Amino acid sequence: MTRAEQIAANLHDVRRRMNEALQACNRSPDSVTLLAVSKTVAPEDIVAALATDHVSFGENYGQEFRDKHAAVRQLLQARAALPVPRWHFIGPLQANKVKYVTGKVVLVHSVGSPDVLASLDAKAAALGIVQDCLVQVNVAGELQKSGIAPTALPGILDSFAKLAAVRCKGLMVIPPYDENPECSRPHFAALRRLREDERKRVRANVTLDELSMGMSHDLEVAIAEGATIVRVGTAIFGART
Repeated sequence: MTRAEQIAANLHDVRRRMNEALQACNRSPDSVTLLAVSKTVAPEDIVAALATDHVSFGENYGQEFRDKHAAVRQLLQARAALPVPRWHFIGPLQANKVKYVTGKVVLVHSVGSPDVLASLDAKAAALGIVQDCLVQVNVAGELQKSGIAPTALPGILDSFAKLAAVRCKGLMVIPPYDENPECSRPHFAALRRLREDERKRVRANVTLDELSMGMSHDLEVAIAEGATIVRVGTAIFGART
């Protein structure tokens, strides 16, 4: 089996898992977006996924994304029949790296501080666009993880309402890793409850339609708890080096 065939088979298997999870909780087949996490993945592998009509990809590092965005675009010039990727940025984002992603991604998942939000707004305004974002919430309070504390969520959502070039479409969480997917459930449920609480307040530029949660090992639990975007890397592209 070639590398491209393996990626296609893996995507088929992940989609099967997602469909079974959606059926188990009586959710619509189109209610969850599969985001193929392509950090450290070669541009050629992204093109192989595009050949299966998969279009949504997530990157973690600003400079890697900058280079890969250009490389994939160049490869696609020779494969005009393939779809154009819809890029998401899902990794920790520093204010000085905002320039690499603003306007090039459909969604920034990892807004985790007022400084990053202000930088995204300034860059988007300079480009004459509105950048869609998610707020990353550090539900478990892990010191090594990015994201805001749950108690800080109302304040950063209030900040979106005061800015003109950013929109908050929802929330994102990365729970503590555990091989048992059920250990992720309390964190997914906590994010869903935070979303439900904040939806009671009407704010400009804030809709909270999206919940980005779930990875290769726990996507079924995430779907059961209301995920609208699952971020899957290893199950599609294999273990990273």
